[in-house]
Amino acid sequence: MEASVFTKIIRGEIPAARVYEDEDTIAFMDAGQVNPGHVIVATKEQVETLVELDDALAAALFRTALRVARALEREFKPDGMTILQANKPAGWQTVPHVHLHVLPRYADDGVGLVWPRKNPPLEELRELAARITVR
Repeated sequence: MEASVFTKIIRGEIPAARVYEDEDTIAFMDAGQVNPGHVIVATKEQVETLVELDDALAAALFRTALRVARALEREFKPDGMTILQANKPAGWQTVPHVHLHVLPRYADDGVGLVWPRKNPPLEELRELAARITVR
């Protein structure tokens, strides 16, 4: 797999404003800064999507996101927080390296998300639920 831009940041090949780093994860400022304090949290190992992570690395990723979110709450005092994780291009993933956006939010900040609700009847929801086996 070709090194992602995040892998290049981890290796020090591309400069970044690092926020936090441990054995498994790294957090750095998103160059796009949707709002001040917008942080990317990524695994150090280049894995493309969330579903490819083992339980330990998934836990490490979310543990770091939680620590970053708490730090953003203290420092920026946002009105809210969006934690966004996207998988594959159809799911809005633009970098093939699993990561979370930790985004401080403010009333009327202009950030949007289209969420076209379908509102299926309960019986259809039950049929969908019956198809899912969680292991």
